[in-house]
Parts: sequence; C-alpha cells; structure tokens
Amino acid sequence: YSLSFAYFSKALTGTYMKSSITQIERRFDLSSTHIGLIDGSFEMGNLLFLAVVSHFGAKLHRPRLIAAGCFLMAVGYACSMYNFDAVRATVCELFVTKSISQISSLCHYAACVRDSGSSMWIYVFLGNALRGIGETPVTPLGISYIDDFAKAENSPFYIACLQTITLLGPMFGFLLGSYCARLYVDIGYVDMESVTITPKDSRWVGAWWMGFLVSSGLLLISSIPFWFLPRSMPKQESEENHETPVCEILNKTEDAQSNNQNFKLTEIAKGFLPSLRHLLGTPAYFLLLCGNILKFNAFIGLLTFKAKYMEQQFGQSASRANFLIGVLNLPAVAIGIFLGGLLMKRYKLSVVSGAKLSFATSFMSYLLMLLQFGTKCDNIPIAGLTVSYNGSVTKGVLYSREMLFSECNRDCLCSAEEWDPVCSDSGITYISPCMAGCLSSSGHGKNTVFHNCTCVSTSFPAGSSTSVRLGQCPHAKDCSRSFTSYMAISVLSSFINALGATPGYMVIIRCITPELKSLALGIQTLVTRTLGGIPAPVYFGALIDSTCLKWSMKSCGGRGACRIYNSDMYRYHTEKFQFTLFKQICQKLLTSIIIVVKTFADLPQSNSVLYF
Repeated sequence: YSLSFAYFSKALTGTYMKSSITQIERRFDLSSTHIGLIDGSFEMGNLLFLAVVSHFGAKLHRPRLIAAGCFLMAVGYACSMYNFDAVRATVCELFVTKSISQISSLCHYAACVRDSGSSMWIYVFLGNALRGIGETPVTPLGISYIDDFAKAENSPFYIACLQTITLLGPMFGFLLGSYCARLYVDIGYVDMESVTITPKDSRWVGAWWMGFLVSSGLLLISSIPFWFLPRSMPKQESEENHETPVCEILNKTEDAQSNNQNFKLTEIAKGFLPSLRHLLGTPAYFLLLCGNILKFNAFIGLLTFKAKYMEQQFGQSASRANFLIGVLNLPAVAIGIFLGGLLMKRYKLSVVSGAKLSFATSFMSYLLMLLQFGTKCDNIPIAGLTVSYNGSVTKGVLYSREMLFSECNRDCLCSAEEWDPVCSDSGITYISPCMAGCLSSSGHGKNTVFHNCTCVSTSFPAGSSTSVRLGQCPHAKDCSRSFTSYMAISVLSSFINALGATPGYMVIIRCITPELKSLALGIQTLVTRTLGGIPAPVYFGALIDSTCLKWSMKSCGGRGACRIYNSDMYRYHTEKFQFTLFKQICQKLLTSIIIVVKTFADLPQSNSVLYF
C-alpha cells in the first residue's frame, strides 16, 4: 500500500508537470525547444545517480532509500515554486516605493522586470532535475522489493496492480492540470473583470504554481511510511518450487546471496562492471532494451506535447485537453496494463508467449497510427498569415512581415509584433484591431467590440458587418467531428499498446538472474530516459517550433513564445515521426522474439517453458 501511494504521488506530480508545459511556456515566454529542455531535466537528474543507486540500493535498506527519494522530490517542487513569488514581489516593489508621478515612467521598466523573470525558468529546470534525482531509488528498488518477497506466480499480478494504481496518478495529475489551467495565474491579485482574454487564448496563463504546491505536499506525505518498513520480509513460498527457471539455465551463474547480508561498499563496487557486462551480454535483454528506447522516445514526445497538439490542431483549451487525456486516455492505459498482467497470471504465459503478445500489441498500435493521419483540421483563416486580406488562401503559410500589411491598414502605423487577435463575422481572424483597420470600439473587457474596420469592409460585399470582436475565430464545425475521431483512435491505440506493457516488462525481468534484477531495471530506466527522455522533448519541441507562424515579442526585446502554428505542418511533423518510431519498435521486438524462440529450441523440452 505504501509503495502504491508513493507511485501514485510520483506519477501524479510527474504528469502534472507535463500538463503545465503550455502554462510555463507562456508564463516565461519560452519556445517549445526550451520547454523540452525543462522537461528533459528530470531525466538528467535520473542520469546522475540511477545506475549507482540501482546497484548499491539492492544491498542497502531499500525502503529508507525510497523514503529519502520521495522527500527529495517534494523539495524539488518547492524549489520550482520560488520564482512565482520572487518575480511578483520584484514588480510590486517598483510601484509601492515610487510616487504617483513616477509610475507612468516605470511602466515599461516594470514590464521588463517581469520579462526578466523569464530567466527564472532556471528554478523550474533545477527543481525538475532535483525531482529526477529523488525519483531514482523509487522505481527499481520498489519493484525489486516486491518481486523478491512475493511468490513467483503472483509477482506479475502484483506488479500489474502496482502499475495500474500508478496510472491513476497521471489521470488525477491531468485533472489537476485541467483545473489549474482554468484559473488565471494572478488569481487573487487582479480584478478578473479587467482580464480580456479567455482560456482558449494563446496568451492565457493558468495558475500552474498551485499544482506544484499540491504535488510537493503529496510527495512529502508519501515518504513517511517507508521510514518504518523493514529491510527485508519473509519470502512467500511458491507453488511451483520444483521448476527451474530457464534464464538460470541460460546464464549459468551462481546462486544469489541473501538480501539481508551485509556487504562492504568496496566489494559491491568491484562487482559493478562485471555485472553490467554480463547483463548487456544477454541478447534478449539487449534487444528489448533497444525496443524500449524507441518506444520511450515516441511515448515521451507524444505525452509531453499531446495537450498542446490538441490545442493547436483542434482548437481545444489547455484545460479541456488535459481533462480529456485524464478521463479517456489514461483509464484506457490503466485497464490495458491490468488486463495484460491478468492474462499472464490466468494463462501462465511463457517467455515466448509474453514476447509475442508485446509484439502484437505494438504492431496493432502501429497500424492505428496510420488512421490518425486522416483526423485533421484546416488552418484558421488569419489575414496576412494563412489567407490574404481578400480571403483567398496564400501560397505557403510561412510568416512574412510584409504579408501582414495591406492597403487598408498601411496608414494606421500598426505594429507587426503585436498579437491581440480579433474575429470578424466572416470567420477571418486579424492579428490586432489595428491590422483590421478599426476606427472605434465599444464595450468593456471581454465584451469589447471594434467598429468601422476598413480591412473588413474592403474584403467583403457592401452591407456586411465591419465590426470585429476580441479573440481568435474558432475552427470550422467539421473540426469537431475530426476531433471526436482523433480521440477515439487515440484511446483505442493507448489501450492496445498498454495491453503488452506487463508481458514485455516481465520478459525483461525473467531473462536475467535474480541478483541482477535491480541492476537490470535500473539500467533499463537509465538508458531509456537518457536516450529517450532527454532528447525526445527537445527535438519534438524543435520540430514544433519550425511550424510557428507568429512569435510574440518580449517587452524588452527578443523572441517570446509562439502564438499560432501552421496546423498542417505541425500534424505532419509530429505524426510522421511517431509513425517512424513505431515501425522501428516493431522491428526490434520481432527480432527479439526470433532470438528467444531459437534459444529455447536448443534447450531440453522439460526446461523450454518458463511460467511466470
């Protein structure tokens, strides 16, 4: 129960970080590449200590190491929240220490101070890295602790239950992200009636810091029980003790020493490199490790920017996107993982059968990826970007400063860097009231309407409305049907892919000797996060940045966050890359199955089947 709650809290806080990516990007005016770097800092923290902790931790007091890790993760989230109050205090101090006559001259400087706070994203980066260091002992030591003291036939079921409960964490993490994204970042400090933007606006920043506060508290509470757990527990007797595991025959190593035996650190250190060499020399483990690296690349890239993809491609708000991921995708994943473990326990699948099931599910997910190419929404008509001012589609939608101007607004002295979109009744969005050529306005706050817009009147027949309202125009009605199809395929693909997660995981565990179990899980986590978790968000972010049509400008100069993307190119880059990765995953899994089958064929018939 303690480990389940720790895994739940760890998963909740980790996915909340991903659900807040859009808010952090807008708050600090960062590109998607920078956001990918922040997200990858968690894996960087893991990289520093994971291999060492996995090897030494198996010989030390594992529950206390897990407790220390949970506490360190709580500290990491607390550090990430520091920048919120620090920037606010700096800006407010400017106004309370100056006279009324000086305030107008300080307005621009105050905005610069707030922009300079964007450099404080380094606190989020370091806090996330500290969270990665704290997470190091939790995953490998927790699973090996269960597997060491449970019956061999019950271990897959326990691990499946643990992973299922763990997946409730991401569900609640995305729901928490959905709730916080609906709240304005400065809630309690500003009059919400004066805020002219909505959660669907690309400038909206949600109260991301509130979720960090909740996450820190949960991790702190989850660390408490582990301080009181014993170093070891009595081993449950197996109902099939007479059977000899095939992997022990393959590896031909000596029996593992007792877990509660005290080792000297120097003796442990001497055995690290030979153990690592022996582990990587196992063909089945090595090939499955390569497949997991590719799968983790696809998974991390998709999960990190999935909500953002739904925002840009289908016009969903960050709050709604996180909500749908939490209530649709993640429950499907949880059910799939649970059923995968249940299938292995019910039918006592062998190593070969588990590998085949993992391959089949990955291949079916690969096929479903093809269907997602048909679910799309066209670019929103934006004058000067995706359509001309007369409403015709432009050739190529690459941003050009000259395209933003027309005869109807050339004398208005508009700024090309401004992004304050308005929508006309014709469905065309203009990047600002000035660019629409508007001469007057009425209303207040979100209800402001601009009138006598010359660019609207010159583009459409006489008698048409020349007024525009605040906000970007919504997608066409047929986009809703495409979004429904996208979610249906996404949920089905998530379930099928998750169905093979537990079999694939148990194949890795059972193809190594018991004394290398913790090291194998640690190396798997280390390598997949190093080669998948660190680069994937960065190059996915770079691909996304390459599709940006309009960048914001910071008050003190310099490029900020992207305001609008080319939807067609965004979809093409992300889905093509996912498609390529899944193809390579299937190839690696198929190769590993052939090797395992060939290896088992050379063994005596009595030892050729391993029941988990």
